[in-house]
Amino acid sequence: MSETTETTLENLDTAIAGGDDAVAAVAADATVTPAEPKIDEQGRSYATGKRKNAIARVWIKPGSGTITVNGKNEETFFARPVLRMILRQPLVAAERNGQFDVVATVSGGGLSGQAGAVRHGLSKALTYYEPGLRPVLKKGGFLTRDSRVVERKKYGRAKARRSFQFSKR
Repeated sequence: MSETTETTLENLDTAIAGGDDAVAAVAADATVTPAEPKIDEQGRSYATGKRKNAIARVWIKPGSGTITVNGKNEETFFARPVLRMILRQPLVAAERNGQFDVVATVSGGGLSGQAGAVRHGLSKALTYYEPGLRPVLKKGGFLTRDSRVVERKKYGRAKARRSFQFSKR
């Protein structure tokens, strides 16, 4: 064991023997350092988001609030307003709408899964850029990867669970 581990264990042993005051002293001694932002040399944060079979690579940087997906504007790529609303949920929850330029490349899945993947990647990139936003985004459920995928088709079945029509004769 290293010296720091041994000293921490010694502090813990004295805290257990010493009572509540010693426990408080050890707790105050073990301060948690805040997470460092992960920003590259161009001032961007990168994260990968996933939903169903869609994978999104998302970069954010401070800017005017434009969102580009696969080289297209968000209005042209996601024509339905519901998908654009899903896309902007993390920015609205963190009160950062219009402050970051978002560039995303998406592959796989359908439009709904791609919108969810960009939302997941955008949430992770926001926490990398500003670690203080993590509690807000975590409470909204934006950092959790939705792991639901389509169930596979089984042999002897018409679909994943549906049987073929029964014929008596």
